[in-house]
Amino acid sequence: MSTSAGNYFATLNAINVNEHIEKKGGFSYLSWPFAVAQLRLADPTASWEVRRFNGLPYLATETGVFVEVAVTVQGVTLSQIHPVLDGRNRPLLAPTAFDINSSLMRCLVKAIALHGLGLYIYAGEDLPQPLAPDASAANDEPPPAANRGEMREGTRPAPRPAMVATITKAQQAQIHKLVIEVGVDLERMLNYFGVNALQDIKATDFLRVVRSLEQRRSAA
Repeated sequence: MSTSAGNYFATLNAINVNEHIEKKGGFSYLSWPFAVAQLRLADPTASWEVRRFNGLPYLATETGVFVEVAVTVQGVTLSQIHPVLDGRNRPLLAPTAFDINSSLMRCLVKAIALHGLGLYIYAGEDLPQPLAPDASAANDEPPPAANRGEMREGTRPAPRPAMVATITKAQQAQIHKLVIEVGVDLERMLNYFGVNALQDIKATDFLRVVRSLEQRRSAA
């Protein structure tokens, strides 16, 4: 396979990676050796870089530890930031070297996915979209419907936006009380969980938020 001509993203995005997906803790992961091999077959000049933070391969913050990997394909560099998680995909405030290395490999796979390989997994689809014979065909052909029951890395099947249940007012008050007790910046905590306000926190994330704050309080 060569990406010297045409759209390299379309070529990588059309590869079926299902046979190389590994299951762990109820989540799906694409094998990083396979991802790297396919990337190098597509573009022998492809490269990647672990970003450094004051010389360290990770960034420690009040809300968790993060790693970043940048992948360059055909002169295009795209980077992915990934939190260091445990086996149940919960943020680790005090990860081991093994935890950081594992997250770097997962981050590498996601950065490669930004270039097309295995990207359909994160969209919740069963199979990659086939290569269109030309640009007009690609525009006319509707994408396959997402299988909302498919488990994918780092996420659980998301309901439709209109049906997402959020935390109650009592739960909001509990979280706000913990934030004050722990001394965590509320805005940074909300940004970490991808919401704009306490009332926007998903009901399914309530225990995750509480555990994160309680772990912070225990470490203080």
